[in-house]
Amino acid sequence: MKKNILEASFIVNMCKTTHNLYQHGWDERNGGNISMILSEEEVSEYLDISDVKRVIPTKFDASKLAGKYFIVTGAGKYFKNVIDAPAVNMGIVHVQENGNNLDLLWGYEDGGFPTSELPSHFMTHISRLSVDLDNKVVIHCHATNLLAMTFTYSLDEREFTRILWQMCTESLVVFPDGVGILPWIVPGTNEIGVATAEKMRTSRLVIWPFHGVYGAGKDLDETYGLVETAEKSAQVYTLTQAQGGIKQTLTDHNLRELAEAFHVVPKVGYLE
Repeated sequence: MKKNILEASFIVNMCKTTHNLYQHGWDERNGGNISMILSEEEVSEYLDISDVKRVIPTKFDASKLAGKYFIVTGAGKYFKNVIDAPAVNMGIVHVQENGNNLDLLWGYEDGGFPTSELPSHFMTHISRLSVDLDNKVVIHCHATNLLAMTFTYSLDEREFTRILWQMCTESLVVFPDGVGILPWIVPGTNEIGVATAEKMRTSRLVIWPFHGVYGAGKDLDETYGLVETAEKSAQVYTLTQAQGGIKQTLTDHNLRELAEAFHVVPKVGYLE
């Protein structure tokens, strides 16, 4: 007898996370997506993994993820609706050995599909797993103040990272690897997936200018917290500008002391 999947921790936590992202205003309409790797053991507690509901094309070669299971938010789905109808707005899929198709095991009950950003998600998972096998989650959202900063602040990765580090003491501790920044690229394309994945080799946060942010981490809490911390720094920067501009801030000496105290290594060359 399989357990009730709606009580699974990965379903409950996905519902909470999508709800929180919507409540923050970072995922308006269908503006956001999440994917998370699940183990076969986790899925098997709740589903018969041989019972394939339908087959969905991946639209790119995902063979490096062959055999893996994912829970993924749906294409065109509103985050505000996930908590009330998870089986309509999310799905659990298994990557076939050929990497070209997905087996749908649960969800997308209205005939839906995984997010249109699935290639970007899968490419990011491949990239992150190549450097950290514990990274299992990718979150894309439109964090308001980070998005605003891409219109008003330098898009140089070092400068952007440094100002975020300086705006909130915990930022360096949470993302010592800094932020990667892409040029503007049409979303939903393999091109933006390839570019994002390349940046993800060295940074767990990637900014899509005039669009949003990609974050990766070991679980939903860590990844959500990564985006949340960067967004808080961006919000503080926005408020300082409204209050007349920065008069004083964390120095590079302060940041080095912080890194030493919390045993993190700032991205090489980013401190004076």
